[in-house]
Amino acid sequence: MIKGNKGEWSEIYTLLKVLGDKNIYLGDEDLKRIKDVVYPIIKILRTESNGEFEYSLKDDLVLIISEKEKIRIPIKDFREKALFLLDKLKEDTERTFSVPEIEYFMRKIKCSSLKAKSSAKTDITIVIHDLKTNQKPALGFSIKSQLGSPSTLLNAGKTTNFIYEIKNITLNQNEERKINSIKTKSKIKERIESIFKKDGVFSFVKTENEIFFNNLMLIDSSLPDILAEILLNYFSGKASSCEKLVNILEQKNPLNFDKGYKH
Repeated sequence: MIKGNKGEWSEIYTLLKVLGDKNIYLGDEDLKRIKDVVYPIIKILRTESNGEFEYSLKDDLVLIISEKEKIRIPIKDFREKALFLLDKLKEDTERTFSVPEIEYFMRKIKCSSLKAKSSAKTDITIVIHDLKTNQKPALGFSIKSQLGSPSTLLNAGKTTNFIYEIKNITLNQNEERKINSIKTKSKIKERIESIFKKDGVFSFVKTENEIFFNNLMLIDSSLPDILAEILLNYFSGKASSCEKLVNILEQKNPLNFDKGYKH
């Protein structure tokens, strides 16, 4: 039995929905469809544990092609299953759940997993027909679902840890043990507060993962330091929204940018 949360089931919903629609539509910043801008879908490429699969559209059929076989499924079946799964996703469910009817259809269309591998850079790869340029590019998309908990742009984990050095303070073993033993829901905030009370100063050193650090540097050479300051302000309880945290950053100006020209 396959079980997953709403975000994971949303990846399968996207596959079914897109193949059922046969087109991709552009949207604006408010997630509203832009009229008259449409890209016909040629095929979807998907990697499963048992091989590579191609979902091609031909007339009213989806052709599922692999090295071993070719399967034909009516497009209307994808539309029906997408609507059925969407209704399930809108229900109040447990954190992880199964959908037997969709799981049966997944086996039929050679889907063995809900989501792309964590090592994959995209959740779904779609070959479209750009009618303006007559090109047929393969585009990778990241799927963010709003059907469950709000989706995140960056998943927190071991690869996104920030490392700080605590300066201007000397703690004995008992003091260290006391701070590290704080296990409340807001333990990070409370540990930081304990260090601030002893006049400790946090100095950013690096991110735990070098690839993550290099990715940030690729965007902006100062981005690791900027995010480190925002992160510290957030866990210090100074603000919780991005807008307010950025305002605090601007006022503090930890990197000493020249503000004389209102940059």
